[in-house]
Order: sequence, then C-alpha cells, then structure tokens
Amino acid sequence: MTLRIIGLLLLALIAIPLAWVALYRVVPPPLTPLMALRTLGYEATPKLPPPAGWHYRWVPLDRIAPSLPRAVIAAEDTTFCTHTGFDREAFTRAWEKFQAGEATRGGSTITQQTAKNAFLWPGRNAARKAIETALTPAIELIWGKRRIMEVYLNIVEWAPGVYGAEAASQFHFHKSAAALTPTESALLASVLPSPRK
Repeated sequence: MTLRIIGLLLLALIAIPLAWVALYRVVPPPLTPLMALRTLGYEATPKLPPPAGWHYRWVPLDRIAPSLPRAVIAAEDTTFCTHTGFDREAFTRAWEKFQAGEATRGGSTITQQTAKNAFLWPGRNAARKAIETALTPAIELIWGKRRIMEVYLNIVEWAPGVYGAEAASQFHFHKSAAALTPTESALLASVLPSPRK
C-alpha cells in the first residue's frame, strides 16, 4: 500500500506540472507567482520600495513590434533560436565566475527565465533552480520558441509592478507594444537584468 501511495505521489509530481505547462501552451497566464507575491507584500529585495499595485496586459506576439523580441534575444540569450533550453557555454562561464568569487549575471536562458517567471517563486535557491531545470525541457518541447518568447515578453517585469511588453510600452513610452521603435525596444531590453532599479 505504501509503495502505491508513493507511486501515485510521484505520478502527481510529474503530471501536474506537465498539465500546467500544457495549459499555458494555449492559455495566457492570468498572473504569475511573482505578481501574486508582490501583491501580498513579499519583497525579495527589501531595500526597494514595493510597487504600487501591478500593471499587466497580455497581447499576442503579433501585436508586439518585431524589434522587441530581437532586442531581448540580443540582450538576454543570443543562442535562444538554436539551444534546447540550456546554454551550456553561458552556464560554464557563470559557474567559473562564481567559483572565482566574481559577480555573475548568470547563465539562464530565456526559456529558463520563462519557467521561473511563469511557474516559480523569485529568489535564488537550489530547490527553485532544480524545478526550473526540470520544467525547461518540457516548455521547449510543448511550447516551441515562438510561444516561449510570447509568454516571456508578456510576463517579465519591466519596472516595479509593470509586467509584460504592453504594460511596459505604455508605462515607459505611452504607446502600444506594436508601435515600439528599435531604439525603444533596445532600451526596454536593457532594463531586464534589473527592472526594479
């Protein structure tokens, strides 16, 4: 009986996240764990003021200027179009810097960042990273690159309490994401490493 319960628990631990990933293949995430935590007052960086509410509006990828995904790929993950979820070279460089005691930006790909932002909590710890690592191949397989980029651009934080390309474009430039210029797209991409600062 105990083995059966353990087996069912293991099956649930695999099936539930895969079902959630499959659902987000066709349904826009209504909110993310980060949005929910910030709404409840959680702040990973206590020195920063909490956002005054949050702004989030989903738009399809075809209603986002093509210059924005290009700028984000150039700034965040130059191998996005060719990797299978992980950039081994970036990970190796980040690991070597970490071991040398140097500050590191990290080796996460856009797919890994999407897994973290769509399904997981903020912060750096081994449990979150392990779950992110397990979700990344499923997202690559079930969603494909176009959907990964669409979800990422729509849920990532671009300023305190500002989530998604449409909200960011309205907040920073008072225009729709479809109307972003290449320069504006590059400016938005440049804030992604530290959107709250």
